[in-house]
Amino acid sequence: MTREDGRKTDELRHVTVKRNYIKHAEGAVLIATGDTQVICTASVEERQPSFMRGQDQRNRGWVTAEYSMLPRSTSQRMRREATQGRLGGRTQEIQRLIGRSLRAAVDLDTLGERTIWIDCDVIQADGGTRTAAITGAFIALWDACKTLKNQSKIEQLPIIDNIAATSVGIIKGTPMLDLCYSEDFAADVDMNVVMTGSSKFIEIQGTAEHNPFSREEYDQLIDLSVNGIQQLVRLQNKMMLEDLDEVSLSNA
Repeated sequence: MTREDGRKTDELRHVTVKRNYIKHAEGAVLIATGDTQVICTASVEERQPSFMRGQDQRNRGWVTAEYSMLPRSTSQRMRREATQGRLGGRTQEIQRLIGRSLRAAVDLDTLGERTIWIDCDVIQADGGTRTAAITGAFIALWDACKTLKNQSKIEQLPIIDNIAATSVGIIKGTPMLDLCYSEDFAADVDMNVVMTGSSKFIEIQGTAEHNPFSREEYDQLIDLSVNGIQQLVRLQNKMMLEDLDEVSLSNA
């Protein structure tokens, strides 16, 4: 089956990550996955969140996330959720997913009594915004933790493992990796997978939009996602360990 952008069924979209994208944040990247673009920043706040205070949480930190889509990140302008006075259910779900995914990457005791805020702002959407946000936000989180260590605020990096994510789905009976919007819209099955760099699962969100899927099809989707996430982890490591300002999938 030929995809509209010419990719093979097991091929990721072109991925580019630019580092230090925002001047003032302790960590900031722009990640582009195909036509989806997300700015991910990590900001350090030198205090615990209020729910942790007064509990037996001394010297323990926290990582949390907020997510939003710009009004013209899609083909038609969306209203800012702030003007509506509340967050939509989708937004709440995604930012909770990002937060709990990144907390799996961090030794919160080593982080100390501080909070790292992850902000993921979608400036252009073409499917896979939550998975791109998680993959890019991990690099921003790494950079924020490096900043803390360089400032001697922590003795060692609290990062336990990489975190990356991708989408998979079944379109007209064919399992595919990394769906763009038109593929996601037409998918019989849509799934988002979040994993560690050591190939352990953090979250699997899978839904049969039309036809139920078999165990065999599920295994095929998982195999596709593992392969894709391993490529994204290699991209993350190339950028972080070689201290590069920009990296793309073609040279990861």
